Amino acid sequence: MEQDRSSNRRVSVDLSEGFGERMLGQLLDRAHQMPPQLIAPLVAEEVARVGGRDVSILLQCYEQLELVPLPGRGLTVGQAIPIDGSRAGEAFLNLSAVEEVQDDGVRMYLPLLDGSDEVGVMALTLDTVGDDDRRLLRRLAGLVADMLVTKNAYTDQFFQARRRQPMSLAAEIQWSLLPPLSMNTPQVSVAGVLEPAYAVAGDSLDYALNDDILHLAIIDAMGHGLNASVLATVAVGAYRHARRADVGLAELYAFMDRAIDEQFGPDQFVTAQMMRLDIRTGHLQWVNAGHPAALLIRGHRVTRTLENPGTLPVGFGGADPQVSSFDLQRGDRVMFYTDGLVEEHRRGQEQFGEERMIEIIEDVGPTTQGVQHMARNLSHTLKRERGGATSDDATVFLIEWHGDTADHLAELDF
Repeated sequence: MEQDRSSNRRVSVDLSEGFGERMLGQLLDRAHQMPPQLIAPLVAEEVARVGGRDVSILLQCYEQLELVPLPGRGLTVGQAIPIDGSRAGEAFLNLSAVEEVQDDGVRMYLPLLDGSDEVGVMALTLDTVGDDDRRLLRRLAGLVADMLVTKNAYTDQFFQARRRQPMSLAAEIQWSLLPPLSMNTPQVSVAGVLEPAYAVAGDSLDYALNDDILHLAIIDAMGHGLNASVLATVAVGAYRHARRADVGLAELYAFMDRAIDEQFGPDQFVTAQMMRLDIRTGHLQWVNAGHPAALLIRGHRVTRTLENPGTLPVGFGGADPQVSSFDLQRGDRVMFYTDGLVEEHRRGQEQFGEERMIEIIEDVGPTTQGVQHMARNLSHTLKRERGGATSDDATVFLIEWHGDTADHLAELDF
């Protein structure tokens, strides 16, 4: 029974469980205590209950090039699938289910979305597919994604599946520090790519969406290898500590600066850019500490650089920084990047340069859907144009302001 607040009458509500609710409910009930290695057989069992077979859980590799099958009892484990040019990759990039008619039925590829971060793809085969199947399997895929992300904190298995080649210790530290590299909401989307994925050291980034404010920092620690990774780790930790104290951008810079100086002394530093975006209004504020200026992309064209008087890199003890601001329009994208993206060059040749980078941004933008697709394609295209070389860390991080509202997501429609 439910209370009718307008008349103080009791209203009858049907609380009976349907098949789909029972199935998902049982899966959720078991998930709380389930060890990670039992996710695979449980998912296979649940899919079989709706007539599905040949279940695969495909996770994105660290280079964002392939979807890699997760091994496990009850799962079909084949070869890694390229994201580009495959039906599984189509589902992954477009964030929507894809159906492929085959001789033995219909192969379904469902994106695994944890909140708004994309984990991978679940693939399975059904004899036929109806609307009830689509609705139930879409919800099942969402629950599987939540389980994978939750259990990832308790196991190395998912990490090992995603890793396609040996990873340096410095990179291992950096990947453990990073937030999810994509987030999509009706108000704002973010996406990033770090190269070289298995040897990144000094580049890092962080963000948080606190009520109506998106906080973002991109960091490039001096040097290479383990020392750069430790330096970046302290910088990100100091950034998070100050951000969670809800201080302004100038105070945030000062706190990070003191932390780096006290820990490493005057000979080591971090370039960084810290930003706040009001996702209701599009009002953007930022502080630049020796970092390349961000680029404003409007209508697939780079229309301006977001310059800032700047201050000294973090750790050098600069004066109070000037906070710059700019009002975004709906659909605007802002691209942050580290200097490894433009400074790469072959022996005896010129650096790659910002001008060539902008040309590629404007070529790639119209061919992509959403910032995750664009960040990935842009990073890979730039790497190819540099001759496949990445002697320094090269990071791309994009935000897109949509200017919509998410209030409707908190309203039940029954």
